[in-house]
Amino acid sequence: MRSDLDNIVSDEMQKHYWADLQRFVQDERAIASVYPDDADVLNSLNITPLTQTRVVILGQDPYHGPGQAHGLAFSVRRGVKIPPSLANIFKELTDDIGIETPTHGCLEHWAQQGVLLLNSTLTVQAGRAGSHSGHGWETFTDTIIAALGDSQRPIVFVLWGNSARQKRNLIKGRQHTVIESAHPSPLSAYRGFFGSRPFSAINRALIASGSDAIDWRIN
Repeated sequence: MRSDLDNIVSDEMQKHYWADLQRFVQDERAIASVYPDDADVLNSLNITPLTQTRVVILGQDPYHGPGQAHGLAFSVRRGVKIPPSLANIFKELTDDIGIETPTHGCLEHWAQQGVLLLNSTLTVQAGRAGSHSGHGWETFTDTIIAALGDSQRPIVFVLWGNSARQKRNLIKGRQHTVIESAHPSPLSAYRGFFGSRPFSAINRALIASGSDAIDWRIN
């Protein structure tokens, strides 16, 4: 039997705002570099189907430097320098559960275990953080968050920073766990991200709901 979650993405793609959004992104690509590449924009949903999502880690928008964004929030491909926010995530990962600091920043192993690494905005113009916000991506991703928030299956939602925490009202079910803290950015990590121990908290919540823990190792 198909779940309602199976249809969310395809249903949204039939709506008028989606066509307008895609025209906007293509017009942007015609005049500037836009990240990630077209083929990678929906990587988070392709690697972590909604029906298999157990954890949602919500980012704001993709990295806006060359070669960084590949469709997974906070992640970069192997061989790409680890960005500062991800370096802070790895520092907390080591402090929290003692995992050796990863040597690369590709988080696909997390995604393959049901960790949806979803940005609120899925494209960005090179060098201009937030440049594609307010053009329709939030409608799409809010629908996804709300659908997962309505799911009867317990899900752990991780909201780092004020932008992510504003999505708290989309998560309705009491069966879910919501973990909130400051953003891992160097500008805010010392204001409550460091020491928040999110990775052990996620695994405790998963185990309590009868699910397997996430293997956070990525090397």
